[in-house]
Amino acid sequence: MTSLAWMNLAVFMGVLLALAWPLSRWLSAVVHGQLPRWMQSVEGRLYTLAGINPDEGMPWRRYALALLVFNLVGVGVVYGLQRFQGVLPLNPQGLPAISHDSAFNTAVSFVTNTNWQGYSGETTMSYLTQMLALTVQNFLSAATGIVVVMALIRGFASKLAGQLGNFWVDLTRITLWVLLPISVVFAVFLVSQGVIQNFDAVKDVMTLENTSQVSTSQVQHIAMGPVASQEAIKMLGTNGGGFFNANSAHPFENPSPLTNFVQMLSIFLIPAALCFTLGQWVGDMRQGVVILTAMSLLFVVGVIAATAAEQAGHPSLASLGVDASSSAMQAGGNMEGKETRFGISASALFAVVTTAASCGAVNAMHDSMTPLGGLVPLVMMQLGEVVFGGVGSGLYGMLVFAILAVFIAGLMIGRTPEYLGKKIESYEMKMVSIAILITPLIVLLGTALAVLTADGKAGIANPGAHGFSEILYALTSAGNNNGSAFAGLSANTPFYNVLLAVVMAIGRFGVIVPVLAMAGSLAAKKRIPIGGGTLPTHGPLFVVLLIGTVLLVGLLNYIPSLALGPIVEHLMLWKV
Repeated sequence: MTSLAWMNLAVFMGVLLALAWPLSRWLSAVVHGQLPRWMQSVEGRLYTLAGINPDEGMPWRRYALALLVFNLVGVGVVYGLQRFQGVLPLNPQGLPAISHDSAFNTAVSFVTNTNWQGYSGETTMSYLTQMLALTVQNFLSAATGIVVVMALIRGFASKLAGQLGNFWVDLTRITLWVLLPISVVFAVFLVSQGVIQNFDAVKDVMTLENTSQVSTSQVQHIAMGPVASQEAIKMLGTNGGGFFNANSAHPFENPSPLTNFVQMLSIFLIPAALCFTLGQWVGDMRQGVVILTAMSLLFVVGVIAATAAEQAGHPSLASLGVDASSSAMQAGGNMEGKETRFGISASALFAVVTTAASCGAVNAMHDSMTPLGGLVPLVMMQLGEVVFGGVGSGLYGMLVFAILAVFIAGLMIGRTPEYLGKKIESYEMKMVSIAILITPLIVLLGTALAVLTADGKAGIANPGAHGFSEILYALTSAGNNNGSAFAGLSANTPFYNVLLAVVMAIGRFGVIVPVLAMAGSLAAKKRIPIGGGTLPTHGPLFVVLLIGTVLLVGLLNYIPSLALGPIVEHLMLWKV
């Protein structure tokens, strides 16, 4: 870690915490309906138009059914827009319809907040598809994650209510009064910094080559489009799907170190704020601070490990007499696959942020990272995307681990486990087990299927351990709804499009449904006052217990697969 890397990390965490606190207050006010009168008036008209009674609560089954139906309709709309984009407007390039398997994969990907992309955006999707299908789902999938964690918090905070709120009201309020206004401000900022926002056709410009005759090699095709509007919610909603194939490494999406820093902040902003919101709702701010502390410690360790691995560079360079050390004249280390305008520290920080937060946006190619540098983003996802995680999904995932932690502690001291004033009993633990185990199950089964079948092996571009890492990364990214890719794997095939879509859907809704079931069970229980035998869940001891549970349970399933991929690759690389 260089001094610049330490400074980047310190400033990032300081600004993040300073911004997360006021946002948490607004989030709490929005979900409680403590809004200005004009906002309530706008809401009221929308509810009347949709036939919704905003005062009507929902038990967990009805809440879950509304969520599933809404997202299923979203899959159909996104799929249809892709299949018919050839005859729809706002298509200046005349791009044809998307193939059925790619359209299915993309529809599931954006509805599940995964945003995995097996295509090159600027040469595949029309402007209408980018805006009406992908950008709209960026808002709705992010809002879905937030309303689920709000329902779980209500389960802890309520007193024998048995109700989780109203899904339609929660979705409307989060979208209209949180995601939309922040995205508008963010998009205007991005435009001011050089991110493009237009409906122009592709620009054909002459290069600077000085020859007597014009040839096709001198003409560069520069893609245009409404990028800033998609970029804002892509980051804020921890979506990650890029307008361009190069994603946030493209200068039209991420032109400068300033935009890079603000984009990283926007990824973590809502997940960090929700931790404070948790404390406000349950009446004990220390509970939210403990969760945020555990997340922050895991994140900082990941950044240090990734940055150190990338700064160490490739050992073979030293034997060739190449100076790979960092200095005022050069970045040093492993600069392969990284933008010079960001360098190693900002690239490594971005890689850990985007994989810790279930975002999937990239400003460097993870496939070009060193084995240990690439191991860190992989581990961040395999922990269950709970190190800040996606908007909403990160916190409800960490709360699942917190419930497991108090259950383990309860077994140790022989008492009925309690968390946030609610008893944790057999039903809750069954739901916790499903939520924790379903993701590694589908990731590892999917990886095994890919390496055992001809269609799966046909997509591998690199042999050996690195090729295995590419497949493991792809399935891990899909199952944990991250969306980033190791690259090097030809995944836009019917086999991978269908396999990854199924894994994404199970990884998203296979966790959401048991979380909502657990929330419903907790909401029906009375709150228990803290007693002498209650395990304190607001101090350093619980932070250590929580981190230990995440590492032990979340990562243990993946150790054998990691040994076959990045770990053995590292040992092979450094044997020289």
